[in-house]
Amino acid sequence: MVGTLPQVEISEDERLDLENLVTGAFHPLRGFMTREEAQSVAYEMRLPSGDTWTIPILLQLREKPQVGKGDQVALVHEAKPVAVLEVEDAYELDLKALARQVFGTESEAHPGVRKLLAKGPYALGGRVEVLAWRPRSAQLEKTPEEMRAFFREKGWKRVVAFQTRNAPHRAHEYLIRLGLELADGVLVHPILGAKKEDDFPTEVIVKAYQALIEGFLPRERVALFGLATPMRYAGPREAVFHALVRKNFGATHFLVGRDHAGVGDFYDPYAAHRIFDQLPPLGIEIIKVGAVFHCPVCGGMASERTCPEGHREKRLSISMTKVRALLREGKTPPLELVRPELLPVLREGF
Repeated sequence: MVGTLPQVEISEDERLDLENLVTGAFHPLRGFMTREEAQSVAYEMRLPSGDTWTIPILLQLREKPQVGKGDQVALVHEAKPVAVLEVEDAYELDLKALARQVFGTESEAHPGVRKLLAKGPYALGGRVEVLAWRPRSAQLEKTPEEMRAFFREKGWKRVVAFQTRNAPHRAHEYLIRLGLELADGVLVHPILGAKKEDDFPTEVIVKAYQALIEGFLPRERVALFGLATPMRYAGPREAVFHALVRKNFGATHFLVGRDHAGVGDFYDPYAAHRIFDQLPPLGIEIIKVGAVFHCPVCGGMASERTCPEGHREKRLSISMTKVRALLREGKTPPLELVRPELLPVLREGF
């Protein structure tokens, strides 16, 4: 049956997306978006149903598809059929207009825009059925249903989710500790999918968090699992997307820091805070945290809300961009930026 269907080759990005659609990680979505859904999300930040959603989940094609509504298509990854798509819509996208709405720019210097434009101007929308699931590690990946069962077993009723695409520096650790003060447990949920080339490899990110949790955090109150989706680098819109997905996994609270899901200078550092004020309640509480830094006068890690304005000139800003730059130069980042115990793991990324 599947062998007789028209075939569409998909990348790892789409394979991860279709599995998230089927497991409920992307609820209330049930399939790749139709034109109506994509337009509604891009321009209104909601689905036609009225549900808030901010990132188009698309099955893009470089060539015009020779199928239409009611047809079935085999989705093929690395020469193997992995899913069947029931076509609800076959359409063409105005990619630059879509990029302006979702990413706030059409510049190909933006990694999310560059990927969107490269994937092609045509799209298929419709529900998917998985034929072959990716191999996944039970220690690292859980479906939303499995994650909620894990929280119930732990007795965690208040769960703070921490999103990251980076290995941990001191500011990340500060946010996790903040979450521990507020909740029964913290879900550290790093992105496992594709990231930009100069980000740390996924295996390094995971190993660094494992070392941080095992050595410096109450491991019985911190859960480390991964979210198998690519980074979009869509700034404020991706912050909302990340919150909605973590709600589906059972989190009750979500941390949004400075420049969440940002890249370069494309977004105002606090745009990801303000966007939540424009939206109806999402069913997950948003914890907004300002800039976190090391202040030698305060004697340690602090934030804009805990450090006096008079200390501003003494503050040491913390970013993984700075850490990566030092490691590339063969230098050792100061302990105010990253724990020395994590450096052997981080050096594996270079």
